Amino acid sequence: MYIPTTLNESTMTLLYILVIVIMTLIITRIVAFSMNKMNRFKKDMTAIYLIRDIINFIIYFIALIIILQFFGINLTGTLLSLGIVGIAVSFAAKDIISNLFSGIILIIGKSVKVGDTIEIDGEKGFVERISLRTTVIVDDLGVKNIVPNSTLTNNTYLQYKPPEKYRVDIIIGLPLNIDIEEFNDYIIKKMESYTQIAETPKPEVFAKEIKFRESRVKVSFWVKNFNDKDEYKIIITNEIRKYMQMGENNE
Repeated sequence: MYIPTTLNESTMTLLYILVIVIMTLIITRIVAFSMNKMNRFKKDMTAIYLIRDIINFIIYFIALIIILQFFGINLTGTLLSLGIVGIAVSFAAKDIISNLFSGIILIIGKSVKVGDTIEIDGEKGFVERISLRTTVIVDDLGVKNIVPNSTLTNNTYLQYKPPEKYRVDIIIGLPLNIDIEEFNDYIIKKMESYTQIAETPKPEVFAKEIKFRESRVKVSFWVKNFNDKDEYKIIITNEIRKYMQMGENNE
């Protein structure tokens, strides 16, 4: 291996390496930004994530080759050596390799796509991203579950056809001065006015219990698309708030 012997050569080598590293980071950022802006593919971002990851791996690999050349490393001999020890490394990294191949199978086969609603091990959510190693599934609470790709290829999971209906339950405490039957008529009429709330099953209001200061009820409805659940939970909660505020103003 050749090592620069003068201060100037060492300094220049470090500068070259620094420039390569900075340029690599800039290029990968530009690639990621450009791919995310491809609006025509927004309905299926799965392929975009795959292409982006592959391009980034190629860029990093080229940068590594260039940096190694500054130190006079024989790439042919290095790659040959890696081939010899590759068998031992593959055993240590079998899970990583398994996830990589599983990711390629998922992306190319399109058995699971970004935006799909799936349920695995009792956890239901929509697929936010599929990378070469992992799949990100976001559940009803907005929690991101990072699932190894091999889990999806080696285990049974439920895949819901779009649009997937989803039940939303809102438990609230109504002041005792509010008539529950009048509230029931009002809020159901409001829910039925929204086109994204399913007509069947019908929206319903259930009485839960009466406490010292309030009557607890549960407002239940189904949204036509799983991905709209959070938006309409906020909308209906706000409608409930408006009704309670009207009740306070009428006192």
